[in-house]
Amino acid sequence: MRTPPRPTLLALCLSSLWIAPVLAGQAAPAPAPAASASAATGAAVPGAAAKDAAAAGTVAGTPTPQKLDTVVTTGQAAALRSALDKQTAATGIVNVVHADGIGQLPDNNAAEALARLPGVSVERDQGEGRFIRVRGLGPDYNTVTINGAVAPASQSDRRAPGLDLIPAGLIRSLEVNKTLTPDQDANSLGGTVTVRTLSAFDQPGRLFTLDAGLNHDANAGQTRPRGSVAFADRFGGGTLGLVVALSADQRRFASDNVETGGDWSDGQLGSFELRRYEITRERLGAALNLDFRPDTGRSFYLRSFSSRFTDEENRQSMKVAFAAPLAPGALGNATISRGVKQRREINKSSAVVLGTEWTQGVWKAWAEVGAGRASEDKPDTLSSSAFTADVKGLGYTSTVRPMPTALASLNDAGNFSFNKAKMEQSHASDRVRHAKVDLQREFDVAGWDLDLKAGLKATRRDKDNEQEVFAPTAKLLKKAPYNLSSAQLKLGNFLTGGTVDYPWTSFGPAMDPGTLRKLYATSLPDFRDAVDSEVNDYAMRERTDAGYLQGTLEQGGTQWIAGVRGERVRFQADGMSSVDDTLSPTTLRNSTHRWLPALLLRQQLAAETTLRAAITHTLVRPSFDQLSPGLTVDGDEATLGNPQLRPLRSRNLDLGVERRLGRDGAVSAYVFHKKIHDFAFQTDIAGTPGWEGFSHVQTYANGGAATVRGLELSWSQALSTLPAPWNGLVLGANGSFVRSRASIGAYDGGVYQSRRISLPSQSDRSINLSLGWESAAFAARLALNHKSPYLLEVGDVLNAAQDRRVDTQNQLDASMRIRLLKGLDLNLEALNLSNERYYVYQGDKAHNVQYERYGRAYKVSVKLAMF
Repeated sequence: MRTPPRPTLLALCLSSLWIAPVLAGQAAPAPAPAASASAATGAAVPGAAAKDAAAAGTVAGTPTPQKLDTVVTTGQAAALRSALDKQTAATGIVNVVHADGIGQLPDNNAAEALARLPGVSVERDQGEGRFIRVRGLGPDYNTVTINGAVAPASQSDRRAPGLDLIPAGLIRSLEVNKTLTPDQDANSLGGTVTVRTLSAFDQPGRLFTLDAGLNHDANAGQTRPRGSVAFADRFGGGTLGLVVALSADQRRFASDNVETGGDWSDGQLGSFELRRYEITRERLGAALNLDFRPDTGRSFYLRSFSSRFTDEENRQSMKVAFAAPLAPGALGNATISRGVKQRREINKSSAVVLGTEWTQGVWKAWAEVGAGRASEDKPDTLSSSAFTADVKGLGYTSTVRPMPTALASLNDAGNFSFNKAKMEQSHASDRVRHAKVDLQREFDVAGWDLDLKAGLKATRRDKDNEQEVFAPTAKLLKKAPYNLSSAQLKLGNFLTGGTVDYPWTSFGPAMDPGTLRKLYATSLPDFRDAVDSEVNDYAMRERTDAGYLQGTLEQGGTQWIAGVRGERVRFQADGMSSVDDTLSPTTLRNSTHRWLPALLLRQQLAAETTLRAAITHTLVRPSFDQLSPGLTVDGDEATLGNPQLRPLRSRNLDLGVERRLGRDGAVSAYVFHKKIHDFAFQTDIAGTPGWEGFSHVQTYANGGAATVRGLELSWSQALSTLPAPWNGLVLGANGSFVRSRASIGAYDGGVYQSRRISLPSQSDRSINLSLGWESAAFAARLALNHKSPYLLEVGDVLNAAQDRRVDTQNQLDASMRIRLLKGLDLNLEALNLSNERYYVYQGDKAHNVQYERYGRAYKVSVKLAMF
């Protein structure tokens, strides 16, 4: 039975807030004098004038100290202003989400916060944002850094880290840089996402916040706690800054699914499966940041971050497999499989960066070292199971959301017997280390300010995976030494006593995974699958060495940046191959070297209007699943990765105009074009040299050129100049309109054939709309995210009718803040108010691949902030 949120939990969270004043300590010291108006509005200050002013400040002596009141501005307008100030001051095209913005939007994590930006969309897992795409390019083609260190990926097959690992409560700001300068890593085709945690020098003085609340999922009827605490202050006369932040979040939720997996043939369905997921996700995060600034010319910093993300899933399923494909309304024979899946994933991610910055006269230097590690453990996964029964006269009701026609035998546990199960144990790890040094000198050349900058960087990345697979079957369990009888393998022995909570049809009795595990728990090694256990193990090593030379030329409102970056990557992959069940080790190596020039222009057209243009080049290695050294040959079929894939190279053109609309608004328009060489895709190379006589050989290959072009529009405005009550309105709208084209192909009868597709994960249209209103006592916001259909995956390289696409998605979220007392707010948030479906179809929208609903989710919290 589904239960409402427990008032006792909310009462405990509320009562805990009254302890906060004791923890906060004394009142915060007064802040430093406010910044100049030009800095606050983001208006350009001519380079020479700025440097002259800075020099004058060092000679003029110390101003008389003044006692000022501490004024901290929060809310939607303040968050918008902070983000726009960063975007306006940037040389290239940068979009920013400020920490207050994350707090005001109904977002669970960093991925969902980034989805509000132009050109950014999110990949969801069970309705929750996990990975992000930038300008239509998939997550593995973008880079994520945490405080400057490249974030490793916990999943064994991906380069992209899941941003749901990062609790929103630990984040100061999120930045998406879409035009890279030579002094930045070139390993992103769409953009580089920078996650920054809080620094004590971000605050005017001492800061203490405490946030405690509850998450409630309507579909599961479950309520769980959430909370965060942060402390920031400066010591040693203001030279030493300390930040400590902790965050904890737990959600229990559910989703309902029916999928065919694309098992369609001439409009007839071969099989479909009903699934009910019940999931518990828990995030624990911590950040510790230290800054030491002994004088104006020196600074030292330590940035550290750690997160633990636990994902527990229980899935009840029923699969219908027809003896022959059926048209809607027809009846036929079928095999029914009842199954249960149970897994626990433990994802850990941590990063630490230690660096220094020195300025002396016209010289400036930076040095930094950093390390990051991510891992994913699946210690004991029941990945699949099947209790089967044969039935006659069965059909299905719909092609969009197929359900079995009513038969009492589907709910009778006595008709089902154990057939097989699959167990997995795996550990994946990803380690990234870097060291870099940069040196810059300023020159005055005929009235122009010239900054020459050069640097070196070494990055080392190690990706490893170990997996064990066990496959017990009824056939083996009936033999010695187990000697189980048919009666012992009946489904009735493995039930919980309840029914599956599935909304669309009667699902039958619920299965107990614990009882099922006892079938083979004491003898699991006897069922080890040697081929799957060995071929999925690998170790990949990437050694990247880079250097760059960059010049920045500035006068008045004109700024040019020109330079070149060189990168050399050495790669080695060690794994196992299986040829007709004979195992042997395999090692492959390669090396690449590229020069990547860049030219960027930032031109101030008027006091509040800026033009930006850029020609840049970037380089990204294929994903780890594509580079896998594993090989499996079974008769005339084979599956293998391709460690010899070439990196993807992109030439990027960007042009646009941005105009500030007072302090709290901006409008911008940007066009972009990317030409990508050596686009990687999955293909079939059967019949090619070395694979003659094979009927199917699945691998990856480099294609020709792919292109991405688009238009990004953005407008945001806090209408603070209007008369009350309209002066509380905060409006925002952005849209991305993108087209892409890539060529893929495969061999058919020994002849290579090709066709064109749009890039996977690229929506032609992505739109975000937000409407907010705020005052000191109350604030509310509605946010709508729209994505047009996009290609999920290619079903058959040579047959477009087999392609799988995700249908249009519109998600509506809302948030509300009520001021209870000074510094104490009540926050209410509602996600997915429209209960939007996730629908994947094959060929046309009438043919289901996957249909899933997640229900609505709610959050309530109280937040105490003391400055």
